[in-house]
Amino acid sequence: MSGEAATTPENERPYPVRSEFRHNLGLVFRSWTFVAGFAIVLFWVLCALFGRDLVPYDPFADDMLNALLPPSAEHWFGTDQLGRDVFSRVIAGARDILTIAPLATILSTVLGTALGLTMGYFGGLVDEVLSRLVDAVLALPTVIVALLALTALGASTTTVLFVIGFTFAPIIARTVRASVLAERDLDYVAAAELRRENRLYIMFVEILPNVVGPILVESTVRLGYSIFTVATLSFIGFGIQPPSPDWGLSISQNYGLIGGGYWWTVLFDSFAIASLVIGVNLMSDGIQGALDD
Repeated sequence: MSGEAATTPENERPYPVRSEFRHNLGLVFRSWTFVAGFAIVLFWVLCALFGRDLVPYDPFADDMLNALLPPSAEHWFGTDQLGRDVFSRVIAGARDILTIAPLATILSTVLGTALGLTMGYFGGLVDEVLSRLVDAVLALPTVIVALLALTALGASTTTVLFVIGFTFAPIIARTVRASVLAERDLDYVAAAELRRENRLYIMFVEILPNVVGPILVESTVRLGYSIFTVATLSFIGFGIQPPSPDWGLSISQNYGLIGGGYWWTVLFDSFAIASLVIGVNLMSDGIQGALDD
């Protein structure tokens, strides 16, 4: 009897999700790409949390007598056209982008996961209709959709958060759908259906724990895109508004000075955006590598 019990449908699926999670977590932290990316992201997170209390100058204070000073021992990254210390503004500027982008990513992950589970598990007409809607949204460039929404609703931090969250949700939904399609015909799902479990229970308790890996990878990738989208919207005037030291906004306010040789007013904000996105992508690569192993 014990031998038969070991091969029942309920036991066909390796179900010690917690031990598998610990194993994958160990693999993730042994990946140099993940560790390097995590270190970069952690640095900017600490800047977002504590930077405004630690910077040498007030990032919002104008000082026209010291405008456009080049990098020096006094002003490490120089000053901008209003005399504000660029180093202080770069450090302080991490807060807004690291508030909006992660929250937007969480929103898109929650919506996309629910949508993808529904599409993949129910299939048939439900999948067909929802897939066509997802494809319609994905056919439009993300920034164009965001601009249309922000033009209609008005530019604000909350609007940017929700627009990015709703825009990226279909992308995550498509990834989740593909993973659910690979899971729904396995024996452990059939066993749950034979037990007449509620469909929501099957989707969120039985299937979801087994597709967390792809969701985590896709969410990390979307976080990088969210950071870049927030910066882009701020650059064109539809995102975070003055006097915030947001990186995209600072580049927008100072990029015209490059022709005059004042490169420092733009370079360090650009480097901050690039380094944060690279850090997130390194983390994503490390997670993907651990899951593949």
